[in-house]
Amino acid sequence: MKKWIVSALALTLALSLSACGSKNESAPASNASSGGDAGGEKQQEVTLKVGASPTPHAEILKFIQPKLKEEGINLEIKEFTDYVQPNVQLDEKQLDANYFQHLPYLEQFNKDKNMDLQPVVAVHIEPFGAYSKKYKSLDELPEGATIALPNDPTNNGRALALLEKNGVIKLKEGVGISGTAKDVVENKKNVKFKEVEAAMLPRVLDEVDLALINTNYALEANLSPTKDALAVEDKDSPYANYLVARPDNKDSDAIKKLAEALNTPEVKKYIEEQFKGEIVPAF
Repeated sequence: MKKWIVSALALTLALSLSACGSKNESAPASNASSGGDAGGEKQQEVTLKVGASPTPHAEILKFIQPKLKEEGINLEIKEFTDYVQPNVQLDEKQLDANYFQHLPYLEQFNKDKNMDLQPVVAVHIEPFGAYSKKYKSLDELPEGATIALPNDPTNNGRALALLEKNGVIKLKEGVGISGTAKDVVENKKNVKFKEVEAAMLPRVLDEVDLALINTNYALEANLSPTKDALAVEDKDSPYANYLVARPDNKDSDAIKKLAEALNTPEVKKYIEEQFKGEIVPAF
């Protein structure tokens, strides 16, 4: 009888311990699941890889990084010093978006490379400028002066249009920003053109009489459009710089959040205060 009672007690104890063990083993998994439901889905972070020129594009992106982080967007910024790779890598899906170019450049690039990259939102305008380390005005340019221009078609035409507006040359009627050196119909000082990759223009400034430089590269070289340029585009320039994505992701929630963050009053104020008129908001 005693043996039976002892056996019964032992069996009861074993079952009790077994039940406790099952309960303890399942608890962490349950808590992990509960934690995921409570915060995981809500706070799930999405990473966006965005290509940008160092100045001012990457600076503006860095300004909005904290705000995007709060909204679940981890913004990874990859800086480029050329105008080709940001589009190539976006097309190849190595990037999710880029921010460095104006619309005419994007349209020409899509046409030349058979791509379909999509403008998302305009952010800022960089007035294009003419710079010289030898002269203080365009009137001082000598006979046969050498003028360096960007070698990409859209910025090349843009540079020639600025020279025409300031009386250095005259272009064939109607060519607008699509003009090339072949479209010059009047050149009173017989200036010569030297076409250079846009990023290299500040480096050749010592070698030429005048250089037409994109503002992002001018700023990187400590050249101020408002202080150093002998001629500069009007601030109503149509060359707004855009956030650009692909057809497959331009309408995604993450890209929409990025676009919204780039067009806030805070960003407008940052651009105005940080760059003091050297670049201007486009919204």
